[in-house]
Amino acid sequence: MKKKFTPVVVIVIVILGFFIAGPLFVVNEGEQAVVVQMGRLVRVITNAGLHVKIPFIDEVVRYPKRIMAWDGEAKSMPTREKQYIFVDITARWRISDPQKFYESISTVDAAYSKLAEIIDSEVRTVVAENYLRESVRNSNIIMERTSSVDVLGLGDEIDPNIITSSIQPDSEHEPITRGRRQLAEEILARSRRMVPEYGIELIDVVTRQIRYSNELTQSVYARMIKERNQIAQAFRSEGEGRKAEWLGRMDNEKRSILSAAYNRAETIRGTADAEAARIYADAYNRDRSFFDFWRAVESYRSTLPKFEKTLSTDMEYFRYLYSPR
Repeated sequence: MKKKFTPVVVIVIVILGFFIAGPLFVVNEGEQAVVVQMGRLVRVITNAGLHVKIPFIDEVVRYPKRIMAWDGEAKSMPTREKQYIFVDITARWRISDPQKFYESISTVDAAYSKLAEIIDSEVRTVVAENYLRESVRNSNIIMERTSSVDVLGLGDEIDPNIITSSIQPDSEHEPITRGRRQLAEEILARSRRMVPEYGIELIDVVTRQIRYSNELTQSVYARMIKERNQIAQAFRSEGEGRKAEWLGRMDNEKRSILSAAYNRAETIRGTADAEAARIYADAYNRDRSFFDFWRAVESYRSTLPKFEKTLSTDMEYFRYLYSPR
């Protein structure tokens, strides 16, 4: 009886082992997979769902289907004029051909290393072929000298051209022909030619940051300080000119006001003197003796306090003091 049940038991064990080993596997959304038999790729699966494999023989290697980000490290590299800058690059990529990817790289970590090798090499090449200004600028707006003055808020009374005419143009501000954005596109185009053989699609390459070296930073700061000092000096010169203009205008107005006031004062004084002479003459004609007496008393009042002594026996000037009347 035991010998009759032995094949059945073996069959049951085999069936159980088959299902325990898992003949079915699931590829999730956002995933793709390759099926490998004894190290040889036999099938590529790009659609999500339930799939079948041969237990103990087939190996399923899963890869992400989504777009992934590669972040490089900021590295120092020379420009065409041998100025060193730190360039930080980031990129987006995805696995476009799982078969090539498995056969050439196999793992995602190895893909990151390969991308770093390719992109860093192309970045270094492109930066070395171009001048510093091409790597750090996207336009020639810095060449417009009014741009650095307009933002200062001069108002409507000051013409920016008055300020900019006093600023010496910086010879280091040379026009660019390509710019940082176009250089990034060139890095992308060069890198794209090398990654398809690894089953990778490079979507974009973006310059995240460009930082000057310490020596170059000091030079840039010195140039910025020089430019701001020129603008400040231009403002001072314009202010001194406006001050001289207003002081001259004020002095002219002062002279004009004083001249008009002097003329008016002389006119009033002349009129008053004429009126006083008329009153004196009228009073003199009414009582000559009293008028002489009054004039003499007024004269005494102003002159006698200044005399320490007066010696005289007969003086017409003091006739009212000695007269018995």
